[in-house]
Amino acid sequence: MSESLHLVCPDWDCQAVNRVHASRLADQPKCGQCHQPLFTGHPVELDAAAFQQQLTRNDLPLLVDFWAPWCGPCRMMAPAYAQAAAQLEPHLRVAKVNTEAESSLGAQYGIRSIPTLALFKAGREVARQAGAMGAADIVRWVRSQLG
Repeated sequence: MSESLHLVCPDWDCQAVNRVHASRLADQPKCGQCHQPLFTGHPVELDAAAFQQQLTRNDLPLLVDFWAPWCGPCRMMAPAYAQAAAQLEPHLRVAKVNTEAESSLGAQYGIRSIPTLALFKAGREVARQAGAMGAADIVRWVRSQLG
């Protein structure tokens, strides 16, 4: 990692790009514009615009759970995904995209089944895993993909 990282504020109303020294990621940095925490230990809900901002302006890897409210396995996995977020942050952004509300993103990324986890690095998808997983499996899978 370079010394200074660009981090997009997860707050829906803000989405400001912040510059944070890599050594300060664990110090609970706050957004310079809205003063909200840059990491909450919970997945961030993204719409199409916020997804693009997180994907293209964030220097951290982005883990996205493509899900839908009517999907039983998605609802079952949600608590495990939240637990994984608490373990994986602040070394990557953990997010969720509701494919029911954001069907264009599901189509753009060829999401055929849900839940599907997609891992992005430097704006490009580097790994994908379909199906519900437990927290430990999510963390292990992400870490194995990022090396």
